[in-house]
Amino acid sequence: MPSNTPRVPHARRIGRLAVGALVTALFGQLMTGTAVAAPPAEDRAEALLPGRIAWAPCESPSGEGTFDCATVKVPVDWKRPKGATLELALARHRATDPARRIGSLLVNPGGPGGSGVDFAFRAPDSFSPELLERFDIVGFDPRGVARSNPVVCDRDRVNAQNALLYPDGAASFAALRAANRALGESCRDLTGPLADHMDTGSVVRDMEAIRAGLGEKRISYYGVSYGTAVGQQYAERYPHRVRAMTLDSNMDHSLGAWGFQKTEAVGVEESYGQFADWCARTPSCALHGRDARALFDSLYKRAEAGELVVPGDPPRPVAPWEVQTIAHRSGYDPASWFDFAQALADLDAGAPAAARMLRKYGVPMEYPFNSVMCQDYDLGVDSYRTLARFQRELGRLAPVTRFSPLGWTVQTGCQGWPSEVSNPQRRLDVDGTPPILLTNSRYDPATPHSWGANAARQIGREAVFLTYDGVGHGDYWLSPCARDAIDTYLVTLKTPRDGTHCPAIWPAGPSAQRQSPSGGLVNPLPELLGAGTGTYGRAG
Repeated sequence: MPSNTPRVPHARRIGRLAVGALVTALFGQLMTGTAVAAPPAEDRAEALLPGRIAWAPCESPSGEGTFDCATVKVPVDWKRPKGATLELALARHRATDPARRIGSLLVNPGGPGGSGVDFAFRAPDSFSPELLERFDIVGFDPRGVARSNPVVCDRDRVNAQNALLYPDGAASFAALRAANRALGESCRDLTGPLADHMDTGSVVRDMEAIRAGLGEKRISYYGVSYGTAVGQQYAERYPHRVRAMTLDSNMDHSLGAWGFQKTEAVGVEESYGQFADWCARTPSCALHGRDARALFDSLYKRAEAGELVVPGDPPRPVAPWEVQTIAHRSGYDPASWFDFAQALADLDAGAPAAARMLRKYGVPMEYPFNSVMCQDYDLGVDSYRTLARFQRELGRLAPVTRFSPLGWTVQTGCQGWPSEVSNPQRRLDVDGTPPILLTNSRYDPATPHSWGANAARQIGREAVFLTYDGVGHGDYWLSPCARDAIDTYLVTLKTPRDGTHCPAIWPAGPSAQRQSPSGGLVNPLPELLGAGTGTYGRAG
């Protein structure tokens, strides 16, 4: 049953965080610069014991680099600031050129469910020397994630939901709704009241508490994927607290149920189409000389008929959604395309290697994804007939890949979810910030280009929109052109010209490491956004 004080099952320590590094409440003066009127109760979220963040030395999981760690205490429910609290975990990589330090760069890797603490721990390998020299890189685990009182759900209920995310009739749709409700109730029972306060609006308030604790008058921010939703809504609420803000691979919180599905489906279809075209012109692709679009269509139809089987003891049939999921994931980073092409060839041939591609990942007990998405998006449909109509129309829009497994499971996973949609879709209303740099890949299977373009239009005159004309998710690690523009802007506040395009980069050979093109940086997103967080892992 829920309790007044959130439980922290399986909570992880931050390196060697000293006991004395705990921080008192930092709720004072958090409403300065508010652009959207806040409820009176939230306006009274004043400091009980205001103070600066008390950092203490800690070690990264790799043992490399010099880091500090701390916690910040915030209310579980910002409408009840004197009620139950939780502690947000933070990690900081100090600027390597202290004499030229600009301030703190707050970073968020997305998800929902990605660890900002781990993002900060990866900063030395993942961000440019220019950013490392000039900024303290500060990451935080958002509420309910990793070290910040993780949302915990019943593993059996998670597995039961996963088995029903692709309903094929009214009966299975009703079973899905019941499974979703049971899963959500288990999250509430195992986590406490925090499970019902996981919306992005609450994370925005938390981020303002962190800014106040850092002692920064204005904050610099880099958010990628779901981290852009946090940044967008922070800029909306606290425009005068923004020094610089880069939003990479943008969410669009204005979309309704059909708009969400349609744009996600087109994103996957287009990214797979780019893979097929690349394979056709790349002799070293395992599918060179074959029609990759026709092959996908054949694999999908064989899976629908129960005729696509991978070897094993016993042999295992492959579901249609599994074929879609491997195609969806391949679009995040074209560096994986050589392996992806070989995997499709193995799957077509029934080779034993195909079983490794389709291996089942254990679903973690820590499971914040639904708790965030189902409180941020009202994606309910009235019946299976509506869902079936969506599926037919999506098939016409995306004749090869059919629909996005990520977009589909976000929607089906929220049917009947027990928590209130406390932060429903709406257009952004940003006014009074400095220029905000938004970037998007032209072919992004998770956050389509149309999302970034639409978010930029909603932000209006404050927005500067840059397009990377290639495929992938997380432009900073895909395009040297985009990375240089982001670095220059964050350091100097000089933006590129609005409407700038960066040229596409295509894989020239298999890569053992996920290194960004010609930059020597390691793309951290696949590890940070793995199973259970959403972007890379939710659909499978």
